[in-house]
Amino acid sequence: MSSEATASIRPATDTKNQPPAQGLGAQPPVGFIEQIGDFALFCFQVFGQCFSRPMRGSMVPIFYEVGVRSLPVVALTGLFIGMVLAVQAYAEFARLGMATSLGMMVNKSVIVELGPVLAASMLAGRVGGAMAAELATMKISEQLEALICLGASPIKYLAVPRFLACLFMIPVLTTLANFMGIMGGALVTTQLYGIEPHHYWENSKNHIHFWDLGVGLVKPMVFGGSIALIACHQGFHAGKGATGVGAASTVSFVLSFIAILVLDFFLSFFANRLHGVIWPG
Repeated sequence: MSSEATASIRPATDTKNQPPAQGLGAQPPVGFIEQIGDFALFCFQVFGQCFSRPMRGSMVPIFYEVGVRSLPVVALTGLFIGMVLAVQAYAEFARLGMATSLGMMVNKSVIVELGPVLAASMLAGRVGGAMAAELATMKISEQLEALICLGASPIKYLAVPRFLACLFMIPVLTTLANFMGIMGGALVTTQLYGIEPHHYWENSKNHIHFWDLGVGLVKPMVFGGSIALIACHQGFHAGKGATGVGAASTVSFVLSFIAILVLDFFLSFFANRLHGVIWPG
């Protein structure tokens, strides 16, 4: 049994004077510090396998599942993000005599903040929860042990394709959500509230820069990688039975959502400080 493959499922421990392991992930990490350390080791193993040649047939189905099958829900989410934001902001902007500036606020908010965060949150439930449940089912049905017996690393065959799919497809899906949000906000603002389209789009063009577009693409890439890592880790360390599968899916979504909010704060703070250093004043 490959030590590398076994370590990908079970946290590394000192095997000196210890009895042989009886199963993969039989005892998941208990303490908080132990869980953090085990997750960090798992992340390093995934990163290390990302640069090796992927196994045949392991990439395309995951990219299709994460990307193509998520298109409708992401497009619908993005559309109503922009529409709701325009409805909520119009009253205040009109009261201040700044109704024509609504496009700048709606579009910048969607591109930099709401689009990436809400799209990632939606995908944490749709994609991350499904990944955790699938891997947990494979664990309790001993398919992970079967992979190791065949000489395949579960990290390379199962975790890496999911990590790469989320890393590259969630930014693409977020771009779609941003586009639909912009269109939804423009539809409500120009057609429902009668704002002149020229002023709406002109204000948007003058206040949205390439830096905003870059931040709006970096955030979902970080969010996507985090969702995949958390989901795969929870799936590999799931408990026994249907309860373990359900718990792995639920915990995966909760941790992913918390991670998205925490990472969003630090990424926004770092992006604003970096922007101030590069373009002061």
